[in-house]
Amino acid sequence: MLSAAEIENATCRRAEPAAIWKTRKYIEQNSAEKLSLTRVANVVNMNANYLSENFKQVTGLNFVEYVARTRFEKAWDLLCSPNRRVSEIAFAVGFQSLSQFNRVFKRFSGKSPTQYRVAALGVDAIDKL
Repeated sequence: MLSAAEIENATCRRAEPAAIWKTRKYIEQNSAEKLSLTRVANVVNMNANYLSENFKQVTGLNFVEYVARTRFEKAWDLLCSPNRRVSEIAFAVGFQSLSQFNRVFKRFSGKSPTQYRVAALGVDAIDKL
């Protein structure tokens, strides 16, 4: 059952602005590509600085953090399958380097990608790789 505060938040929450929705969708659909604030701002027909300010205000994350989180979430799902190497997954979801991927993954999950995979799949599955 929802608390009074949750009900109030749900009913008082404003709809997400269309430009921010388009930005999020574009990031989610193109996260494997190299993304820049300027490029995405052009796609949604906004000034990059204005988009940056509004994006942070609406989502609570800045543009770079949102892109990193989106890529992390895709990698999180892919790591549950033992069929691909960690490095393949890192580049497939859009990270430019393996060290960047490891750093971001550890920041969001508290574990390295390999540690997460071992915990998710179990040691027996990892030994068979």
